[in-house]
Amino acid sequence: MKLREPVSWLMGTLQRNLIPGLETCWERPLIGKERQLVSILELVQIEQFAGRLPRRFGRKPKERQALARALVAKAVYNHPHIRATMEALAELPVHCDVGTKKTSKGYQETWIGYKVHADVDCCLPISVALTAASVHDSQVAIPLMKLTSARVDYLYDLMDAAYDAQPIYAVSRSLGHVPIIDKNGRGREVIPLAPHEAARYKERTVAERFNSRLKEEFGGRNVMVRGAQKVGLHLMFGVIALFADQLLKLIS
Repeated sequence: MKLREPVSWLMGTLQRNLIPGLETCWERPLIGKERQLVSILELVQIEQFAGRLPRRFGRKPKERQALARALVAKAVYNHPHIRATMEALAELPVHCDVGTKKTSKGYQETWIGYKVHADVDCCLPISVALTAASVHDSQVAIPLMKLTSARVDYLYDLMDAAYDAQPIYAVSRSLGHVPIIDKNGRGREVIPLAPHEAARYKERTVAERFNSRLKEEFGGRNVMVRGAQKVGLHLMFGVIALFADQLLKLIS
């Protein structure tokens, strides 16, 4: 209830005030992506987390608040480059602009070679980690379980057969969880999950839906930067946008 009430209030504010005000400003209705972007930006308030850099000498630093909003917009529009987002928003009046900045760099290297791992609850990503593609999924399970447990209370750890390892069972139980992990027979016949475990295990598909939406709708396939830090930055903006979009859908 601590989360639902403020977000429900925000939904009412968006519908009654912000979106009608922008439509009046733009002198036309907001189309689908514009409405989605406005709602996400208003919910996440990303500019509050993009502090200003101290200016000393030399070239004036870029406006980090505008850059942060632009990167959220890039994820929402699922664009490979920020310039495509600028073109999509070019028709908006200047005094209503969400904020964009140009870049002169043209990156050609994609983020292939990296892998995203996530703990997802009710289609909402709670903890996310970026690793090299060579890292096996099971190696990230224990750090993610501990990180998620520090953030939210939950009961079950649902994992596929790639995570069928005794240390993962042990850590899950030590955290007060019930591990429901598909068995890896390693070439031998295995005992299937009990009916009640199989029913609970079906909820694991939310993690697959998260991965799919991140790749197909929020820029996961369109990251065109080099290096783990930059790749992680662009992907996390997509995760933020996805989280906000899914939260708005759950309460709408």
